[in-house]
Amino acid sequence: MEQEEFSMAAMQKAIIYKGPGRCAYEDRPIPEIQDKNDVKIRSYGCAICGSDLNIFAIPQRHPCEPDIIFGHEFCGEVVEVGEGVTNLKPGDKVVIDPHGPCGECDNCLAGLPEACTNVSCCGVWKDGGLTRYVVMPKQFCYKVAPETKPEHMGVAEPLAGCGCALEKLNVHVGDTACVLGAGPIGLMFIALLKASGCRKIIVSEPIEHRRNLALQVGATRVVNPETEDLRAIVKEETGGLGADHCVEAVASMLDECVYLVRPRGKILQFGHDELGHPEFPVAELLKNEIEIYGGYLGKYYMRKVAQIIESGVLPLDKIVTDVIPASRYQEALDLAASRQCGKVFVSMDL
Repeated sequence: MEQEEFSMAAMQKAIIYKGPGRCAYEDRPIPEIQDKNDVKIRSYGCAICGSDLNIFAIPQRHPCEPDIIFGHEFCGEVVEVGEGVTNLKPGDKVVIDPHGPCGECDNCLAGLPEACTNVSCCGVWKDGGLTRYVVMPKQFCYKVAPETKPEHMGVAEPLAGCGCALEKLNVHVGDTACVLGAGPIGLMFIALLKASGCRKIIVSEPIEHRRNLALQVGATRVVNPETEDLRAIVKEETGGLGADHCVEAVASMLDECVYLVRPRGKILQFGHDELGHPEFPVAELLKNEIEIYGGYLGKYYMRKVAQIIESGVLPLDKIVTDVIPASRYQEALDLAASRQCGKVFVSMDL
């Protein structure tokens, strides 16, 4: 009997990815500290990413390792640290970099951690955060203030990606910008552009609920591309020039961005679709000497994003619109897939 009780105590409920369209609640072992630099964390929960929806999609639009604990946008509270951890202690709140670089491959040593050849994302390729306890290396854990809300902490990973990517555009106070898409990622870009001093932020979004959210977080004009002429409106708002910057947060509209920026304007492709292969107007790109940047992971930006979240400079209460317990995970997925929401945070109650 004592052995049975010990075995049960060493297990925890988790949400397990079973393949496209399928997940399950299963018992998994509670991980323990194995290395002196390990940090054991009690998970507060996990936000739902657009890539999560693509992973569950049929046909699948993003790969994922089956039979792992799902969820990569997680956060939590430190409960135990290895003997080599001096910057964190039990009780600290932490946001997590789920795909930290190895620091040893050629790309990492060349200062390109976002291109790490050994990167492996927790919650996609190995066990993630939709469970009670997680163990992570200390260098992937970033402390935030005690009063920080868990649902705000849960946006750290995507916000780091957005912030790191946006810096490539070198946005200045008084610039104009156009954002395609007002889903959770688009909303983060709108808020960051507003905080960066953009005087006009034009947002294209077909869903009315998301257009309203865009206005709440900083858009100066919203456009329904199904009933309005986006190109004409951008020209109208920018004195006929086109926007200084255009952020693609949809995944399939890079070609449209070329017609929305001024000569020598800048485009950021951040929307991610493994199956997307849009046609592209190369001649327009060349004639207008347009610069295009790609954004993927927010490497070496997590400390900064922790400070951004703490500061309250972004309207995260408007970006995170729903908090749903993990015991109702399918409901959370369905809501996120409906697109009648902003960011959805799944709180841990397993």
